[in-house]
Amino acid sequence: MNLSATLPDSASSMDEMPSPTGAKTLAMLDLLSRHGSGLTVAEATRRSGFTQNLVFRLLKTLVVMGYATQRDDNKAYVLTNHLLELTGPRSGERSLALCAHEALRWLRDETGETIQLIIEAGGKSLVLEQFRGNQPLQVCGEVGMRVPLYSCAPGKAILAHWGEETLAAWFRGRGKTLKKFTAKTLSRREDLLRELDAIRRLGYAVDRAEGVEGIHCVAVPIFDDYRQPVGAVTVMAPINRMPEEEFMRFAQCCREATDRIERKLRG
Repeated sequence: MNLSATLPDSASSMDEMPSPTGAKTLAMLDLLSRHGSGLTVAEATRRSGFTQNLVFRLLKTLVVMGYATQRDDNKAYVLTNHLLELTGPRSGERSLALCAHEALRWLRDETGETIQLIIEAGGKSLVLEQFRGNQPLQVCGEVGMRVPLYSCAPGKAILAHWGEETLAAWFRGRGKTLKKFTAKTLSRREDLLRELDAIRRLGYAVDRAEGVEGIHCVAVPIFDDYRQPVGAVTVMAPINRMPEEEFMRFAQCCREATDRIERKLRG
């Protein structure tokens, strides 16, 4: 695809034409977003249709502004999570990702397991931040990864605290049966609704290998000043390190982390 020839359909007059420099910078940002492992200058030049000199300057601009970084191993440029921090949920002037940073690190150190900060985006769970655990064998995802809300603990923690109208709108168009990922996925609406009721009573959600075989997760929602869920904190581990009898202990750790985050959000 030649990005130098790409313009929005809405640019129907000269007054609406984008700034050439701005348009090319955003085009490069978009290109990097579609190549998670990164692109070298040569690869970005070939895929964009821009001159190599322009590509080099655009990539360096993205690095200086914090939107990209250059890998040491192959010199490829990859996006950082800066855009997620900018567009993620906020409470007043406070960024959820920034307010959660210290608490997530504490939770990782306390449990030794991988920790994620999850938000809802487009009807799915989105990984906003992640701290890898310190065990030899770890369960990890990627920042920016999206998974169904109903098949993971943090997604269910968020769903459980949606209002009736919001939840009904989410269900519409999905049918009575949801896609199964493992034998334990709650694919029937009535089963999921019962689970959401239990989550509201307990104050935390669990994932009994419902999204990935052999993986358990526990999550606690994060609330804003109006008791609306703005995200969730989750800890994930192989079943042998997180048996069901340990769910409560992990939930208590998650609750301590979310309490710290909520205090920071309130200032």
